Amino acid sequence: MNHSIPITRNANFQDRLRGTWVHKFYTGARKAKRRLLRQSEGEAMLLARYHRVHGKPLNMNAPKTFTEKLFWRMISWNRGVHPIFTQLTDKYSVRTHVADTIGDQYLIKLLWSGETTQNIPFERLPASYVMKPSHSSQQVIVVKGQSERADYIDRASGWLGSNYYWIAREYQYYHIKPRVMIEECLENPDGSLPLDYKIWCFNGVPELIQVITHTRDMSSFFDKTWTLLDLTNKEGRSQRSIPKPTNLEEMLAIASKLSLGFGFVRVDLYNVNGRVYFGELTFTPTSGHMKLQPDSWDTVLGEKWDLSLEHRPPAVRE
Repeated sequence: MNHSIPITRNANFQDRLRGTWVHKFYTGARKAKRRLLRQSEGEAMLLARYHRVHGKPLNMNAPKTFTEKLFWRMISWNRGVHPIFTQLTDKYSVRTHVADTIGDQYLIKLLWSGETTQNIPFERLPASYVMKPSHSSQQVIVVKGQSERADYIDRASGWLGSNYYWIAREYQYYHIKPRVMIEECLENPDGSLPLDYKIWCFNGVPELIQVITHTRDMSSFFDKTWTLLDLTNKEGRSQRSIPKPTNLEEMLAIASKLSLGFGFVRVDLYNVNGRVYFGELTFTPTSGHMKLQPDSWDTVLGEKWDLSLEHRPPAVRE
C-alpha cells in the first residue's frame, strides 16, 4: 500500500502554514505540552532505559548497585536538580570552580567563547583548535589546518539551537545557557591527540582510572596502583595495558579535591607532556547506557556511593 500521497500533502500543507499565526500557535502549544509533560515522560524514559539495559525493573526505594544509584540520581534530578550540578556540568561556568579549587593552571586555554557564531574570530585563531558547546556532551570539532569554516558555523549553530536535555533526559543540562567555546588544541609531541583519563571518585576518594583514546576504540580500567582491571562498561572496546603516568599522584590529588562532597563524580583529565589539564566533571556517565562486567563491580562500586550526600551537595562559589 502506498502512503506517500497523504504524507506529501500534509507536509505541503504545513509548509504553506509556516510563518503564519496558525503555525506559530501550533508550535507554541506543542512546546508548552512538551514542557508540561517533561518530568513524567522523562521519568518513564529513564525507567524504561534501565529495564532495557539490565533486564529488570529499577529499585528506586533501595538502590544498591552503582548502576541502580546512577539511574536513581537521574530520575531524582529529573524532578529537580540542585543548581550546583548545572553550574558544574556547564563547560564554561565550571572553569571558575576549577580555578578556585585547584588553580587556573589546570585549565585548557580558552581562545574565544560566545552565544552566537557571528563573531567567531577565525582569522585570529591558530591553525589547530577545538570547538565545542558548553551545554552538551561528546560534540567536539577538532580543527587542524585550513578547512571549511561554513561547516563549523553550521554545526555550531545547531548546537546553539538545541537543548541537550532532550537527548537522554539528564536534567543537569536543562538550564545551561548555550555557548560555543573555542579552546587550545592539546597535542602529544608526535601531534596525536591526548588520552582521556576518567577518574571515578566517591566523596573525594578516587577508585578507578578509566583511560580512553580519542577514537574511543580503547577503554581500559586501572586501580590506583595502575594495575589493569578485569572491568568493562562497554563491550567491543580494547582493554589493554599502557604505561603508568609519571605524575599519576598529581592527577589523583586533583581528582580528590574536585570530587570532595559528591557521592559520585567522574573527573576527566588530560595529561600532555607531564602537564595535567582539566576536561570536565561527569555526574551521569553514558547517561546510564552501561553495564559493568563482571557484575560484581556493580555491587562493589555501589557500596562506595553514599546517597546521603545527594541531599546536601557542597557549596560552590560563583
